[in-house]
Amino acid sequence: MNNLAKYIDHTLLKPEASQEQILSLCQEAKEFNFASVCVNPAHVKIAFEALKGSNVKVCTVIGFPLGASTMEVKAFETKNAIENGAGEIDMVINIGALKDGNQDLVYQDILAVVKAANGTLVKVILETGFLSDEEKVLACQLVKKAGADFVKTSTGFGPGGATIADIELMRKTVGPEMGVKASGGVRDYQTTMNMINAGATRIGTSSGVLIMKGLKDTSSTY
Repeated sequence: MNNLAKYIDHTLLKPEASQEQILSLCQEAKEFNFASVCVNPAHVKIAFEALKGSNVKVCTVIGFPLGASTMEVKAFETKNAIENGAGEIDMVINIGALKDGNQDLVYQDILAVVKAANGTLVKVILETGFLSDEEKVLACQLVKKAGADFVKTSTGFGPGGATIADIELMRKTVGPEMGVKASGGVRDYQTTMNMINAGATRIGTSSGVLIMKGLKDTSSTY
């Protein structure tokens, strides 16, 4: 697959990530021409400077990993990240509100980030490991209604990760026009291709280099 690199968000979200590791991540992303690097907000400026002159975007995470910040905080975090150079936003939904059946709060929470992003691409993390299939479908519908660009499976810090069944369900729910991002446990070439064949249009992984080489990483948690 010649354009496989453009499916990959090359990811480093570990809390102990050093500046040196972030710079190494960016260098790898430039070398392989990945879609983006995905880093925590504190590293956005560093990554943006390191990626200048390349086609690789800086993706960052909002309300991460719990999704339990208020919508006002998520909106501010989004604006701040974009000011610092983020070109893509991956936000975590209010999982508790979804479990409570509070559809309006979930919707308003997503909408606040979409509005704050003001045209910057927004992916919405459902944290599927906490959800029933009915809740996954509802979440996808709310994400679509709020005008976000992608639905995404997992943070990599919650229970479980991306599954073929979830990708197929999410793709069926959002239709062909929205993006679907598989993240959490995608660590080798075959799994990546299985996710893409199931309907994923982006892959979040810390194993991007190994995937491009057709290898398997057994140590990564993301």
